[in-house]
Order: sequence, then C-alpha cells, then structure tokens
Amino acid sequence: MKQEKTKRSFKQRQTLLVIADAFIVNAAYFFVAAIENYNKGDIFYSSLVPTLLLRTFFVTIIYLAAFKILGLYNTLWRYAGVNDLIMCAAAALTGTVVSIGFDVVVNILLDAPFIYKRFQSIADRFDNLSVMVYFSATFTIFALVLCSRLYYRLMGYRDSNRTGAVSADGAPKKNKRIMIVGAGDTGMIIISQLQGNLQRLGKPVVVVDDDPAKQGKKLRGVPIQGGCEKIPELAEKYHVNEIMLCILTLSPEKQQEIIGYAMKTDCELKTTATLLEMPDEKPDVRQVRNIEISDLLLRPEVKLDTKICDYLRDQTVLVTGGGGSIGSEICRQVAAYAPKTIVIFDIYENCAFSLKNQMDSRFGGTPAVVIRIGSVRDEDRLREVFEEFKPSVVFHAAAHKHVPIMEENACEAVKNNIFGTYNTAKVAAEYDVKRFIMLSTDKAVNPSSVMGATKRVTELVIQHMNAVNPGTRFAAVRFGNVLGSNGSVIPTFREQIQQGGPVTVTHPDITRYFMTIPEAAQLVVQAGGLAVGGEVFVLDMGEPVKVLSLAESIIRLSGYVPYKDIQIVFTGLRPGEKLYEELSLPEEIKSGKMTANNTIFVTEAVCYDEKCLLETLDELKHANSSNVRALLKKIVPSYSGC
Repeated sequence: MKQEKTKRSFKQRQTLLVIADAFIVNAAYFFVAAIENYNKGDIFYSSLVPTLLLRTFFVTIIYLAAFKILGLYNTLWRYAGVNDLIMCAAAALTGTVVSIGFDVVVNILLDAPFIYKRFQSIADRFDNLSVMVYFSATFTIFALVLCSRLYYRLMGYRDSNRTGAVSADGAPKKNKRIMIVGAGDTGMIIISQLQGNLQRLGKPVVVVDDDPAKQGKKLRGVPIQGGCEKIPELAEKYHVNEIMLCILTLSPEKQQEIIGYAMKTDCELKTTATLLEMPDEKPDVRQVRNIEISDLLLRPEVKLDTKICDYLRDQTVLVTGGGGSIGSEICRQVAAYAPKTIVIFDIYENCAFSLKNQMDSRFGGTPAVVIRIGSVRDEDRLREVFEEFKPSVVFHAAAHKHVPIMEENACEAVKNNIFGTYNTAKVAAEYDVKRFIMLSTDKAVNPSSVMGATKRVTELVIQHMNAVNPGTRFAAVRFGNVLGSNGSVIPTFREQIQQGGPVTVTHPDITRYFMTIPEAAQLVVQAGGLAVGGEVFVLDMGEPVKVLSLAESIIRLSGYVPYKDIQIVFTGLRPGEKLYEELSLPEEIKSGKMTANNTIFVTEAVCYDEKCLLETLDELKHANSSNVRALLKKIVPSYSGC
C-alpha cells in the first residue's frame, strides 16, 4: 500500500514537471524574441506572434523528447549533482539544435512554389528567428528548467520535514536536530549527505568551528558559530539533540576537550570515522558511529611499532584462550604479520568457531586458522596439540579473571591460572617453542585478591621456566582493565543502563588503569618481539581513571543524564577489591626501563625463592579452601587477602 502510494506520488510529480517544461520552452522563446525586438518599437511585431504560435506544438514535442531521451525525467533530483546539471544543459542545447533544423526545413518547404500556393497565408506569417533568439532561448530554458528542479527538490525537503522519519511501529517521529562540529570538508560532506537524504537521518541546524574566519558564515545554508566552548550554549539555542564530530585529523587532546563540552549537554554524541577507519578516506554519513568509551581515554590510544612483529612471519602460532575477547584480538593482530598457521586453543567451542569464520572471511584463508578444543589443565591434551602443530610462538591468554568469583572459587583459580600456565609452559619447553608470552594483570602487584595472587605466582612460574629452559624466551605482559573485554566493567554498566539503572559502582574514589582491546593485543604481540627472557612488560597507560567518572560518561554517551535519568548506586568494595591498582613492584621500578618506542616499560627479573616456589606449588596441587590462601601468601608475601 505504501509502495503504491509512493509510486503514484512520483508519477504525479513527473507529470507536473512535463507540463512545467512545456510551458517553460514556449515562454522562453516568446520572452527572448520580445526582448530582442524591443528596439523596433513594437515588442510583438506583426510576424513574430504567428511564427511562435505556429511552431509551438512541434517545438514542445522536440524539447520534451530531448529531455526524455537524456534522462531528465528519470533523475532523482533530490540527489542531483554536477553530472545531472551537465545533462540538463545538454538537453536544452539538443532541443534548440533540433528546433533550428525543424525551422530551416519548414522554411524551405514553405518557400517551395507548389506548397507556397496552397499555404500562402501560413507562409506569409512564418518568419525566421534570429540566431540570438535561439542562443538566448537555450540559456533561458536551461535556467528555468533548473529552477523547476530546484523547486522540486525544496518541495521534497519540505515534505520530509513535515512527515519526518517513521519509527518501527509506523508512527512518525521527530527528526533529530544535529550540531556539526567542524566546518571543513568533512563537515560539508556530512551536511550534504544529510540534506540529500531528505534529512531523514537528522537535520543539521548549526555548525561549530573554532576558526574566527568561518564564524558568521554559512555552510550549505547552515550557520557557522563558535568556538567549541560555546557548544552547550548553542545546543540549547538551536534545540540540538545530537552532536556530531566531523574532524578527521582531530588530536586526542582536542577531542577530549570537545567531548567534554558536548557531555555538558543532554545530546547524543556521534563522530565520523577516522582516516584509519575509512578504507577509501572518503567521509560518509553511513560511517558515523557513536562516541565510544575508548574515545574518552585521558591519553591518545597507543599505536605500537609494527616492525617488531616480523618474528611472526611464516611461523605457527598457538593462542590459548584464543576465543576470548583478548585472545581473539591477539589472533587478529597476529594474522596481519603473515604467519603460516594460527592455532586457536580454547575450551569453549562457540567463540572459537565464530572467530575462525571471521578470520577466514577477512584474511581469505591465509594464514590457515585451525581450532583445537581442550583445557590448559589437561597436560596430555596440550602435548597432543603441540605434537600436531609444533608451534614456535605461544601466547597464553587462558585464565580465570573475575575477581569476586575467584574469591569464592579460590582452588579453581589456582588450578586454571597457576597450573594451567605451568602445564602450558612446560609442554612449550619440551617442544622447543621459541617464544612464550603469558598475559598477566596489574592486580598481580601487591595483590589483595585470589585472582591477583594467582597471577603473581604465574609471573614467577614464567621467570622460573625461563631460567631452566634457555631454548625458550618466556615473558609476561601486565596490563590494566581492558575496555569492552568479557566481564569488564563497561559491558556491565551498559547492561545496567539498558535495564533502566541503577548503575552500580563499588566506591566513589575507586580508580583503574584502562586500555583498549587492540592496545592489549598489540602489547602482547610486540612483547614477543622484544622479549629476551624473564621480563614483565607493562604498557604506559597514562593516569588512572575514576570508575565513577567512567560510569557518568557511559550514561551520557547512552543519551541519559546521570542521577536524573539513570541513578548511580555505591555498593561497597567487593572481597579482594582494592581502591587503586599499581602497575609495578617497587623493585621493578628501580630496575625497569622504557623500550625504544617509549610506550612499553620493561622490568628485569626480580629475586625470588626458587625452592619455596617449587615446594609450595607441590602443596598447592592438593590445596583446599582452608589453606589455599595461606599457600598463596607463602609464595607472594605481599598478598593481603588472607
């Protein structure tokens, strides 16, 4: 029904255009002929009117046919561009050329004696038009036809603004009023596309730019105001409900500043894709995305040196926990450096299956991606997989990481985190793996939780394995909270917001270090190239972020007002949770140094009691809930959770 109505409306408008064009063609000839003969004292001298009237029918048919053949009635004028203007000019010129030919033929025929005798009255009234009339008529017809199409386009905008977009249930909904930040090429393209789409995606109502030379002018009819500090004021003045950042080369510091101003409003925040996100480097309104929480990091996202990763070329790489959020990103990062084979080793088949499909689609089967299901607790299964593929590089991402859950399941954390690492490292040494990189956490530094303590033990296990297996470079990578990873605070906050709140924060002063999933994966992959053996690598993550501020930002990015639309409730610190985390031990800070790219901090191996470690590991194999924490503290004296 809706399609039939749309089709009927389109035909009606096409009919109106044809009628308008017929009037324009003939009016143009009358007008220019009258102007040319103005100096003769009689605008419509005796033979002019009959001449124009006699040719009206034929000239109308000629021009309308030219317009039809050259596609003027098949063009979507709401999206018209330069090519359509050229075709419009060509149609007017074609009509004129054919009309001249028609007039010449008619004059020749009327001058023939046998025709002249029969049609003498018509022949006497039919006069030749001057070249100037034809020339002027062509430009006049082109201009008037163009104006009619412009009016057609404006009528479409009016209808769009009147009807608006339609919601899923068929009810009209109010168009978004959009503020564009950035009056450059990107802003112009986005405005053009919004307007060309009949503003169904939103109506640009104001542009904000810091350049004083642009302020007070208009960009495609939209006023330019500024600077960016006036975003809250202008959003209120123009009744804006969406703010869109349209600056491709925006520095992280300036982006933080603009987002800060924008978040003082109740508007939804969006941004165009960056140059890295656009394969053809052409802005497109379809690439506009929501402001992500990673955009709010108080530092630029770290881009590490890709040359370090040449060690992966033509190698077989095994990733334990390869189907997880970080493990899967490690697989994607590794694939970019042309390894021979990537082995996804995971106990959960669904995520591994999904990842393999994604990678096969993205990389076209090169490198080969294979899945092997198994647990790092199962030493025999590990040997089977290592025997099958004989990997030269292993990234060990399999672990239990949920702090509160591991507090209630301490023995399981020991089995999976400590002995899973020990088993994998031992088998890797047996099969002459060249590099073994284990993922750790900042919670391993002066741990207060079982999870953190088990991770500190795994760091010592890696250090020990490196000392007794000179053929393999063992190293650990330590980082903070990973934005968007499974079980992290961000998905939890978003789920609570979708349910209408409240958002729960354990303490108003709690802080955490944050990094993105790509940063975490890059750090792990590059640590493999930097590792000499026995080190702990730490990414420079800037200053820690208050979790409360993060919660407030996510609420605003979701289109709500904190404490008004969505409440924030403080639940108290959970068992094993600290107010703040540390990235390095005091002795590591003394011996640590920055690597060449100044974004990775590397620590040298610290002294530990090897005998105590090995003896306590034997005891931990038989630990229970009553003694597991005491045994962890025996290995990690700084553990404060028992």
